[in-house]
Amino acid sequence: MTLHHLVREPKIKLDKNPLLLLLHGYGSNEEDLFSFASELPEEYYVVSVRAPYELGFGGYAWYAINFDADENKFYDIPQAQESRDLIVNFIDELVSNYPIDLNNITLIGFSQGTILGYAIALSYPEKIQRLVAMSGYLNTEMAIPNFENNDFSNLKIFASHGTVDQVVPVDWARKAPPALIVLGIEVVYKEYPIGHGVAPQNFYDFKNWL
Repeated sequence: MTLHHLVREPKIKLDKNPLLLLLHGYGSNEEDLFSFASELPEEYYVVSVRAPYELGFGGYAWYAINFDADENKFYDIPQAQESRDLIVNFIDELVSNYPIDLNNITLIGFSQGTILGYAIALSYPEKIQRLVAMSGYLNTEMAIPNFENNDFSNLKIFASHGTVDQVVPVDWARKAPPALIVLGIEVVYKEYPIGHGVAPQNFYDFKNWL
C-alpha cells in the first residue's frame, strides 16, 4: 500500500466495519495518535498513517512549512494538495484490502493533520462522513476548485481547540465553524483550557460524539 500505516483491527467483527483514519501533526509520526487506539470504539478499524515527507529524527510532514526573513509562515499548497489526494487514494486501498464500510469513514486529525482533514472532507464529502478536527484550522486553498458546490448533507464535523494554544492561535480555529455552517455542514465546536494538545475531556467528548 502507498502509505506506511499501523492498523488496529476491530474487536467486534461485522460484515463491514467502520474506519477511523488518524492523521498526525507536523513533525510527528503514525505512532503518536495510534497511542490511544486501544481507547477508541471496538467496532472500528483504526488506521494511523504516516505523512510522506521526512523531516528527520522520526518526524514527518504532510506538507512543508517555510519561514521568510520576518518569520512569516508559508505553506506549500501544492504539496498539501498532493497529500490530500494521496490520502483519498489510500482510503480506496484500505477499502479494497479490508472489509471496511465505505459509507462510514471518519478522519481524526491533529494540527497539520486537521488542516489537511478539512481539505479532504470539503473536497470529497462523498468519501468522508465525519471529521474530528483537533488543534487545527480551515485553509480552503488546499481543497479542490469549486468545492463549495459539493453535497455536504452527509458530512459532520467535531472541531476542538485549546484556548492557550501557542502553535495555532485559537482565533484561527474559531473562524472554521461559521464558514462550515454557511456550507450547510453540521458542526460541533468545543474549546479547552490547554495549549497545543489533546485534553482528556476533549478525547472523551469526541468519543461520545462518534
